[in-house]
Amino acid sequence: MTKDAQFALRRVIEKYTRNTRFCMICNYVSKIIPALQSRCTRFRFAPFGPDAVSERLSHVVTAERLSVTEDGLKAVVTLGMGDMRRTLNILQSTSMACAGKVVGQTDVYSCTGNPLPSDIEKIAHALLNEDFKAAFDRILLIGALRSLFFLAPTRSHLSRIR
Repeated sequence: MTKDAQFALRRVIEKYTRNTRFCMICNYVSKIIPALQSRCTRFRFAPFGPDAVSERLSHVVTAERLSVTEDGLKAVVTLGMGDMRRTLNILQSTSMACAGKVVGQTDVYSCTGNPLPSDIEKIAHALLNEDFKAAFDRILLIGALRSLFFLAPTRSHLSRIR
């Protein structure tokens, strides 16, 4: 919500405060202007635990008749980080991208642009056990295979180091 919209909302709240209660939900309190914050009571909610998210996610998968593997569900829960809205958005975007096929862990990670846990393990192993050039080349290869473009620009840095 823009600052101008928040100021307009503040005026509406002031006008109707005698006979109306307002409920606002946000992810970042710091983005709410102080004038609105001062008129509100804050309730903070901790993220949901993985078990609660998994249970609800299984219900949604069944109700929507989606085909998702157990690894796929675990990946959605992990990337959702306890935020149910984010979790459902990940599930929806992944299932739409994989229309008609079973959604697996690889699909979830590639649809969200996150590296697979196995790729992170390979990168960590390379960094800890190989010389710099070999580790760097392995990381670039993994980045190219998984379309992790944040790794690609560093190729020019390697030529400067050599």
